[in-house]
Amino acid sequence: MSDQEFSDTLEIENPFAHDPSVEATLTPLWREAKWPVEWMRLRVSPVFMGCGVPRGHGEPVLLIPGFMAGDGLMLELHRWLKRIGYASNLSNIAWNNDCPDKTARALVSRLQGIKRRSGHKVRIIGHSLGGMLAKSLVQEHPELIDRIITLGSPFRSLVKAHPAVVDIWGQLKTAQSRVVGRNLHASCGTGHCLCNFVRNLLQPQPSTVPQFAIYSRDDGVADWSSCIEDDPRANTEVRSTHIGMIFHPDVYRAIAKRLNESIKAEREMHATETARAFHGGTL
Repeated sequence: MSDQEFSDTLEIENPFAHDPSVEATLTPLWREAKWPVEWMRLRVSPVFMGCGVPRGHGEPVLLIPGFMAGDGLMLELHRWLKRIGYASNLSNIAWNNDCPDKTARALVSRLQGIKRRSGHKVRIIGHSLGGMLAKSLVQEHPELIDRIITLGSPFRSLVKAHPAVVDIWGQLKTAQSRVVGRNLHASCGTGHCLCNFVRNLLQPQPSTVPQFAIYSRDDGVADWSSCIEDDPRANTEVRSTHIGMIFHPDVYRAIAKRLNESIKAEREMHATETARAFHGGTL
């Protein structure tokens, strides 16, 4: 059997083998070993105690962890947000390895509860896959969300990530159990899926909810070019690993700035862009 015939056979056996929405990219994965150093830098930085950053006044925040992570990894950021004056909330995700669409539906209930108790729209901070979930949520339920901040999230139409990460996702779908990949199907998280999560990522509609991105060219997991907003004013570049984004002092400074930022001008900007898109590029 020739190589082409073998390739054709694989595609017949697995019609989702080629996903046009995901591109394996050789990001510097080796750099991820440095994230403990970034955590230690945070611990000795004045920002850790809230020095030199704008403070909140009890506004609700929801933290969404990344792929194969859970609320435990977000505890440092969660406690820090409380120290600087925000009502931080965890996602109730123990291990983010389930069907993203199912996870997003559970997060809607979480958002509704937080908004009902606080009386305010919720600020969302999502790391990696958590940011992609936030991007989907803002498409479905903008009435619940004040703004979103993504940390190293490859949310653009073409996800670029290291082959090892792409392979882990594929392995989860074949090793289904009660704990790992329990609700995953062959098309889950691919451009072939017809769920709301995939549609919202591949075909996002204009939104008046401000959306900010924090990204790093040193990211060893996701290619930075798939982690940025179209509007450069909404992006903040840091020098951090992918995992280290939830521990890096510069990321914490950027988060504090974006959380505290007046969004009146941002809403007006987004409203103008929405109107321009609706009228075919002219006003």
